[in-house]
Amino acid sequence: MRAIRFTEFGDPSKLQMVTRPDPEPDERTAVVRIKAASVNPSDVKNVAGQMEHTVLPRVPGRDFSGVVEHGPAEWLGAEVWGTGGEIDFLTDGTHAEQIAFPVASLVRKPRNLDHATASAIGVNFVIAWLGTVTYAGLEPGETIAVVGAGGGVGGAVVQIAKARGCRVIGVDRKPPAPNSPAGRLIDDHVAADADAPQEIRRLTGGTGAAVVFDAVGGVMFEPALLSLGPRGRLVEISGTGKRRVEFDVVDFYHNESRIFGADSRKLDIAASAALLADLVPGFESGAYAAPVIASTYPLAEARAAYEAVASGTAGRVVITP
Repeated sequence: MRAIRFTEFGDPSKLQMVTRPDPEPDERTAVVRIKAASVNPSDVKNVAGQMEHTVLPRVPGRDFSGVVEHGPAEWLGAEVWGTGGEIDFLTDGTHAEQIAFPVASLVRKPRNLDHATASAIGVNFVIAWLGTVTYAGLEPGETIAVVGAGGGVGGAVVQIAKARGCRVIGVDRKPPAPNSPAGRLIDDHVAADADAPQEIRRLTGGTGAAVVFDAVGGVMFEPALLSLGPRGRLVEISGTGKRRVEFDVVDFYHNESRIFGADSRKLDIAASAALLADLVPGFESGAYAAPVIASTYPLAEARAAYEAVASGTAGRVVITP
């Protein structure tokens, strides 16, 4: 099979087209023919050497959608999707023509989504669900502030929160695009600056948000923490601008605030499969909107796909082997 691989860290020019042995199925492992695989910012960071524990050489790529080509009879020809914390870092990833995948972790993709669209959901929605539902325990009727609501993860959080019957305050540098999930669904918009906590409290009658999902982190950590209501829950997934932060520990414990770190890389293939299975009904019912695909590239043009993501292309970028 053909695959994209890197043997040293650097910019997308380090990616090389190689021919690898076809993966072999066994009683526990199926072989999936990849029809589409998205390029996430974490894939670009991985090639650049900015992700810990990556073992070289490595075929990158975390998310995919495809068709089971070899495996148990009941799965042959099934259209499946997948992701996983070890894929791309410790095991070869999805930017290839095929991938070996555990039979126990196969999940049928949403029937109403094509392969390109299905491949662009995994990482964003998995970390959004992990932080919002699994860790913060967002309940119907609560107010959640989403820092970075206009981004891929932020947009996924917005959709999950609205589907759960919550009020959503989008926090971003500028109002989200009208056709984006945040643009269609948020109840209020707040500028992402030092005044955000005061504005969020004004919008919540002086209380603050029950949950803040901070997809930016670093420079926005303290404003996010100050936006919490009593016993509020803060979810952090990034550290943009700086790794070390400061906050008033007395205010923190008086408010009985809670902070959760959420990292999709800690979810292995099996745990990710369980979350993807939970997401299928939401996409099939229309509760969650399909992501916007900005561009698709053949495998031979994977470098260009990576360069597009590195440059900040709006929308999702997909490789179609």
